[in-house]
Amino acid sequence: MLYLRSALFMLLFSSLTILYSLSILVAAPLVSECTLGRLGNAWSRTSLGLLRVVCGLDFTVTGREHLPTQPVVILCKHQSAWETIALRTIFPCLQAWVLKRELLAIPFFGWALRRYHPIAIDRSSPRQALKQVLTQGEASLKAGRWVVLFPEGTRVAPGQRGHYNISGAKLAERTGAAVLPIAHNSGAFWGRRAFKKKPGCIQLVIGEPISSQGRSAAEINRAAADWIERTVADLPAPVDRRR
Repeated sequence: MLYLRSALFMLLFSSLTILYSLSILVAAPLVSECTLGRLGNAWSRTSLGLLRVVCGLDFTVTGREHLPTQPVVILCKHQSAWETIALRTIFPCLQAWVLKRELLAIPFFGWALRRYHPIAIDRSSPRQALKQVLTQGEASLKAGRWVVLFPEGTRVAPGQRGHYNISGAKLAERTGAAVLPIAHNSGAFWGRRAFKKKPGCIQLVIGEPISSQGRSAAEINRAAADWIERTVADLPAPVDRRR
């Protein structure tokens, strides 16, 4: 049953993503950036609702009171594909994501993604990638966009800690923007490269903004990484609700 539910979700999710991608491509030349962002947020909300109904996988968010009014650099734990869907609707409509450039080549989804001012990096060229994050990230913050990064670069299994790339912290140091750390336990329900989605409730925690004033990039990065890893470790173990 778990496999069938997961297969049905992926079928419906793929169809939904194509439909929204086409809508975004049509709307992009006609509407404002914020309106286009709301359309992306609607895709996120609808996808999460589909996940809840079909797979029994819901989520909760704590720490919303920590959301600032000004654009920030978001540093988020990366355990599964779930957060790449969910973060879109949790934060304001103007966002710029740091992502691998190969994603832009995905039919429909990647084409629509191009309309959201992504910072598409070549991970095989770290020096050039850092330059892109700093220059394009600064431009995005000035334009009122929240810059979203997964500092570990790739998904890591629950209980593991990846290397936290310093590019997001360097962007905060350079611009004076605060860093907003995000922790969650999505990998316990939707694993890395896993097809099955386990029922349950993902817990996402928004931390207090970390000021970049008077701090080096290394200090900012360490503070964010330590908070994220400590918070993830403190999240209660998920209850097995397979059916």
